[in-house]
Amino acid sequence: MSDVFEVTDPLDSRLALQAGGLLGAFNSAGVITSADVHVARTLGELGGEHDNRVLLAIALTCRAVRGGSVCLDLATVADIEGADDRADTLPWPEPAPWADAVAGSPLLGLGVLHWDVGLLYLDRYHEQETQVLDDLTARAASAPPHDPELMRASLDRVFPLAGYDEQRGACVRAASQWTTVITGGPGTGKTTAVAGLLVALAEQHEVRGEVMRVAMAAPTGKAAARLQEAVHAAATHLSPADQARLAGLQAGTLHRLLRPQPGNSTRFRHDRRNRLPHDVVVVDETSMVSLTMMARLLEAVRPDARLILVGDPDQLSSVDAGAVLSDLVRGFEGRPDSPVAALRTTHRYGAEIGSLAEALRDGDADAVVEALSAGHDAVQWIVDDDPAAQIRATSLEVALAVRDAAAAGRAEKALAALDRHRLLCAHRDGPYGVRHWNRRIEQWITAETGDPLYETAYVGRPLLVTANDYALGVYNGDVGVVVDRGGNRRVALIGSDGPLEVAPSRLGDVDTMHAMTIHKSQGSQADVVTVLLPDEDSRLLTRELFYTAVTRARSRVRVIGPESAVRAAVGHRAQRATGLARRLADS
Repeated sequence: MSDVFEVTDPLDSRLALQAGGLLGAFNSAGVITSADVHVARTLGELGGEHDNRVLLAIALTCRAVRGGSVCLDLATVADIEGADDRADTLPWPEPAPWADAVAGSPLLGLGVLHWDVGLLYLDRYHEQETQVLDDLTARAASAPPHDPELMRASLDRVFPLAGYDEQRGACVRAASQWTTVITGGPGTGKTTAVAGLLVALAEQHEVRGEVMRVAMAAPTGKAAARLQEAVHAAATHLSPADQARLAGLQAGTLHRLLRPQPGNSTRFRHDRRNRLPHDVVVVDETSMVSLTMMARLLEAVRPDARLILVGDPDQLSSVDAGAVLSDLVRGFEGRPDSPVAALRTTHRYGAEIGSLAEALRDGDADAVVEALSAGHDAVQWIVDDDPAAQIRATSLEVALAVRDAAAAGRAEKALAALDRHRLLCAHRDGPYGVRHWNRRIEQWITAETGDPLYETAYVGRPLLVTANDYALGVYNGDVGVVVDRGGNRRVALIGSDGPLEVAPSRLGDVDTMHAMTIHKSQGSQADVVTVLLPDEDSRLLTRELFYTAVTRARSRVRVIGPESAVRAAVGHRAQRATGLARRLADS
């Protein structure tokens, strides 16, 4: 667990006034916030629960959800990162009596809390996890109709070359199951498998006199645009007849697919009473899908429709609660009915980046250091105390190229230039943060061009959309550039719906994107990626974060940071408490 805050101001809003007992002790130590305390107190009053140990468990469960977990694991709750020596002095209840007190709480009988396989849930997340488990189990209880001989003939045609046995195997598995999970790192041919599968399934529908309806989606607009582009790129290697089967396929965000209900961010128009009409639903970048969104997706997909979940379980999980993709991989491991098809052979980038990524996946710190130290051009390691000169050389060159194209009104060229380089940071603030480096790069642009960049919508400003705007057709993760249109400024974007230009004033939630956080980089790629590792004590420095950053690169990655930070990242896993994997394994 993380997010322990330092108490320096007695009027800090995170401190709960008049909180006593265990809640007061843990609040004053910066472990739980006033919001956690108030939730625990309110539930205790409503349900007649007065045991301070149970109230503390409720507060810690709220804190766990805020950190991305679905539930609270009492067995590991005392392992609080960031608390330093304070963790040893906190009045932790004895584990066994504490668990007994929670298991006997009247709040369980009221349905407010749930105690399941030694994990404590708030009702909402237990309901969602149970729903996901039940829906997956129901979908696995039957098999879709298909012609194995025709499937083999289709795959022989779609994958005529050697080296694609993994893709063929994934397609064969998907043909015989309503749910398939295709996993693999970047460049392992996941989208190639999807394209081949869609062709083969379309042919299955054609022989039955049916037209296959397909939906492709991803959590963000940028990821959806990449999915659509990748599927159509894979189609260029197919025969004209097979290309026609993929022609016109478009990808959008999951929110757009499910159609949000007005005024409700977690409920959608497509649900169990109004299912999606599609025969096949493909979801890319599934590692970014939260438990809540997966529950909403599963209830919207028809029971007799194929669901293809695609992603990399070693990447960072959703910003919201849950780690569904990695739970599916772990939960189905070793089961004969597993829907998971793992692709391992890298086809995209060279052996150098592949070796670094593999070492990170394996958690081998020595191998990671060796890969970084090998001296290959594709993997560079910079350990300077002040990396500004190295960052300036690449970042300024790309920023000026974007600016020149934008000033000439060449939006497509400006957007393409953005993909030449990404500066990725773990933090938003501080010396290793996005805000700091965005300001530095803007200062370098000013020094180079003489333009003070006083205007918010300065020409060449790269933008990252951070919230969905359904009316405008702009989605979280879309990328844009401010371009000059004959003296007028417009923001040119490439989203899941294709190219779009809007007035800067119409975009509300956007960030400057000379640098971006590693979390926000998921679903995107760049030719060259510079990874700025934070200090080794950073709570955000994890193996998943490092791996996600490295695998954004197409051709070259530069890692900036000392060996201590590298080893700290490899040795620190991003742990989230969930029960889905355990419950899947036991089902």
